[in-house]
Amino acid sequence: MQIITTTDQLAAFCERAAQHPFVTVDTEFLRERTYYSKLCLVQIAYPGEGEESAAVIDPIEGGDGLSLAPLYDLFRNPDVVKVFHAARQDLEIFYVDAGVIPAPLFDTQVAAMVCGFGDQVSYETLVRKIAKAEVDKSSRFTDWSHRPLSEAQLRYALADVTHLRPVYIYLSERLKRTGREPWVAEEMAILLDPATYRVDPADAWERVRTRPGSNKMLAALIELARFREEYAQGRDVPRSRVFKDDALIELATTRPTSEADLSKARLLLREGRRGDIADGILAAVRRAAARRPEDLPRQGDAREQLQVNPALADLLRVLLKAKSEQEGVAARLIASSSDLDAIAAGDRNLPALQGWRREVFGEEAIRLCEGKVGLAAKGQNVITVRL
Repeated sequence: MQIITTTDQLAAFCERAAQHPFVTVDTEFLRERTYYSKLCLVQIAYPGEGEESAAVIDPIEGGDGLSLAPLYDLFRNPDVVKVFHAARQDLEIFYVDAGVIPAPLFDTQVAAMVCGFGDQVSYETLVRKIAKAEVDKSSRFTDWSHRPLSEAQLRYALADVTHLRPVYIYLSERLKRTGREPWVAEEMAILLDPATYRVDPADAWERVRTRPGSNKMLAALIELARFREEYAQGRDVPRSRVFKDDALIELATTRPTSEADLSKARLLLREGRRGDIADGILAAVRRAAARRPEDLPRQGDAREQLQVNPALADLLRVLLKAKSEQEGVAARLIASSSDLDAIAAGDRNLPALQGWRREVFGEEAIRLCEGKVGLAAKGQNVITVRL
């Protein structure tokens, strides 16, 4: 087993890897105590059977003697496909660390959904069905920041990329046979977009699950969420360490104007009642009070304001299930439940009605909404019939 702890070792491995058409990559990280993920390991492999074809890169053990620059050079190499499973969090780490997004990119979870393996299929499932192997789960809950790591932990980590090689080969060949490579390419474009990994504090309020009862509460919610996001980013601490969503909603509702008011908050932790956090809360409330109602976002998004036809939405759900089964594509990848409600309400500016999704589902969905087709049972299947 190769454990890389120096820049020279990493450069030599990446030089060999660059001679191959693809590499498989995974990471182990921790995020419980920080805002940004703490990278603990990078696992990487290229085609081959020998132990030299796979390695564990240990940035913690390597410390200052290990630069990831050779790895990032490999990630930028246009001749080598970078293969991940459920890549988003891994890619965010590399983007935040060095502004690098590996390309060309292939996500086996997305490809598997296109190839009929179901919604958000797990790595273990693909390994079992495609590679005919079992993944040892005994080290699943490892604290990857703790050193030394045992051989069992390292082998568990390495299995995340060694089994990924046959999984990638199978899925890529199947996509070629079915002509669905462009479908996956559309999805990869989202993962390759830097905007996917940027968190704008001004938009942080949109992730808070609540429905503001007034413009004053909405303004406070926006400014408090902005402060929390900026504070968490600047100090690299989880949002919940600043204050949790329930406290955020309480503060947006009560809009405290003094430390005495803060002391009455039921859900705000003691650390938030004084010091920098308390000052930030009070400043956010003052900014909110100064905001003009006409400058605030409209409450409820555009979809919520549309008039949904429940019966038509139900028919679209039947159509989606029928089309996803017929095409062997995960229904969730084509359209969400809220997408179907929006289509039934007349919204036509949706991903479900564009690109490959339009070909598979969108065209018939629009015809169904326009009364040009109906649904009928034919044996065990549901089909569309022209009206």
